[in-house]
Amino acid sequence: MSSVGANVMNTKLSSLDRRKFLRGTGVALALPWFESFSGIAKEAKKNIKRKRLACFYLPDGVPMPLEKDPAFKDWSWFPHGQGKDFTFTKCMETLSPLRNNLTIFSGLSHPAVRRVHGHSNADQFLTGADTGADGDYKNSISLDQVFASHVGMETRHSSLVMSTDGGTGSPRGAQTLSFNSSGRPIPAEHKPKRIFDMLFVKSGQDSAKRLSLSKSSLDDLLEDARSLQRSLSKHDQKTLDEYLQSVRDTEAKIEKAERWLNMPLPQIGIDHLKLDITPEDPRTYLQTMYELIYLAFKTDTTRVATYQLGRENGVGISDYLGRAVGFKLTHQLSHATKEPNGWKNFGTYCRFINEELGRFAQRLKSTPEPGGKGNMLENTALLFGSASSAFHLSRNYPLILIGGNNMGFKHGQYLKYGQGNESNQATSGISTDAGWRAEMNYTELPLSNLYLSMLQKLGVKAKSFGGATEPLREV
Repeated sequence: MSSVGANVMNTKLSSLDRRKFLRGTGVALALPWFESFSGIAKEAKKNIKRKRLACFYLPDGVPMPLEKDPAFKDWSWFPHGQGKDFTFTKCMETLSPLRNNLTIFSGLSHPAVRRVHGHSNADQFLTGADTGADGDYKNSISLDQVFASHVGMETRHSSLVMSTDGGTGSPRGAQTLSFNSSGRPIPAEHKPKRIFDMLFVKSGQDSAKRLSLSKSSLDDLLEDARSLQRSLSKHDQKTLDEYLQSVRDTEAKIEKAERWLNMPLPQIGIDHLKLDITPEDPRTYLQTMYELIYLAFKTDTTRVATYQLGRENGVGISDYLGRAVGFKLTHQLSHATKEPNGWKNFGTYCRFINEELGRFAQRLKSTPEPGGKGNMLENTALLFGSASSAFHLSRNYPLILIGGNNMGFKHGQYLKYGQGNESNQATSGISTDAGWRAEMNYTELPLSNLYLSMLQKLGVKAKSFGGATEPLREV
């Protein structure tokens, strides 16, 4: 038995709590919640009520062909119908198993930037601030950070900020969704290994070294786990086995994802269409980022996460996500909708994005809430969307809210807001940049109304957010 394992055995189980770690050589793995830990009787009676939030951003808008276009039936992103009576198109049908756990929205946008080109609007997706088209730049606190300030003290990390490209980007070219109380961007992490390391701690003489889990160190952890298992209930033994397997699987995916990050970005004048990227690279990377959020939530390392899938305007390695389904560059799909199969190609990419989002949501749904009621999805609100719709138009944001049923969210519906654009045709069929300059002859509601509703159901006593003071009652 390792000395670490002996230490566990010498520690009375009743003195452990759910924030303890499984320790190996130079590493310590955060443990999931166990019913065998101290205070189980009290906690069982309390029925632990955690609430979590994850927000995801898709750049470049979504396919929105006109109703007269043959592609409208299958490849319009927004569903057909409304209310409880709606039909998913091929863009969204991969989310069908989650129908009763989600709501789709149209007719929502941020009023301050409706006349700003969509390429400039990722910055304000979660803030609603008037970031403008040029000149002076000022942002405000993002939705996730308001919630993080409410629950962040209860976890090791107040929030997990991620993006495919990493860092902060530039004003109106954000590579992060998260902004602090001063409106300053919070750098996003894009390397799965670094995020993985956040679930572990360094100790002793290894504290100055980069943590790198090898098979031997994982085996050391597993030996420690076997010592701990003898003191756990059968239910907790199964929980620990499943968790450790998840860690192993995630580590294997991280090794594959490293290849994606090591791809050289193209230099000006070089044919970057010949980069050695396989369909497996971006898909594995995306799945790994979702899995890391899952592990962080399951271990209660954090209850708040953001992930920006890509930067606007085809900048950075995120522009190669489309290679997962056979396309060269993602951003070009939004420009080529008038070409043969243009809408289908754009829709096929969105279908892939929705498929991976659905895979993550199903993962949460299939996991019982540790120490609480229902499953993890029922206690987690997932917001997915973009700050532009058809061809970078900063209106009629495509939005999906998934989960949070135990918080009181009403799902299984497609909600349309505003007047004069009920069929989503006023913002459809646009294939040039002239569209975003056009006058609005229809109305939309502020997206921050939805955000205010979300904050209140997440337990934040907010009376306003992003200029909104009225929550959406139908949510």
